[in-house]
Amino acid sequence: MLSTGLGYRGYDVRGVGGAEAALEQAAGWRPDVVLLDLGLPGMDGFELLRRLRERDRRAAVVVISVMPGERDKVRALDLGADDYVVKPFGMAELLARIRAALRRQAAIASGEPVVRVGDLEIDLGRRRISVSGRPVHLTPTEYEVLRELALSAGRPVTHRTLLRRVWGEHAVGDRYNTRYVVAQIRRKLGDDPARPRYIVSEPGVGYRLQEPEERR
Repeated sequence: MLSTGLGYRGYDVRGVGGAEAALEQAAGWRPDVVLLDLGLPGMDGFELLRRLRERDRRAAVVVISVMPGERDKVRALDLGADDYVVKPFGMAELLARIRAALRRQAAIASGEPVVRVGDLEIDLGRRRISVSGRPVHLTPTEYEVLRELALSAGRPVTHRTLLRRVWGEHAVGDRYNTRYVVAQIRRKLGDDPARPRYIVSEPGVGYRLQEPEERR
């Protein structure tokens, strides 16, 4: 059904029914997006995700699963998934997730992008942040956290991923660090956590920068 629906909308789709076939297809064809069902025969879906990420950091991986729990979602995102869609879902939602993944790829491939979310502008090339044209001054740690969220704009970033990328590979899993820094960023951006315009909390998971309106 997915292959037919995506093919009808102009995507070149190749479907496989097992983990080993998926690894072979990904290695030979190098797709832009991988839709990964965690319930595959022959290999644990998380193990397949790990192997896919070892071989290819470029392709976006959108996990499709019947497992709605936070633990599974966090595990998939920490292993390198770009997004996590819980069944059942509509084709319109899946298409939106695919488009967002492709936009992120294009922005990263073009170098350090300018990310705009409403009146927030994050110029990653010049390390400049502004809201409605007003400069916002962040500490180095605050900037690195916002940069990680901007590079993954539209998708959730887990506490563990932020800790590892900002504080280092050996950072302990203390979520207080990320919560405190995100609270400081929100305060400086004038973002209300109860009605966020920029940074959205993903309960039990981490944070997500709203989908950007435009990238350059």
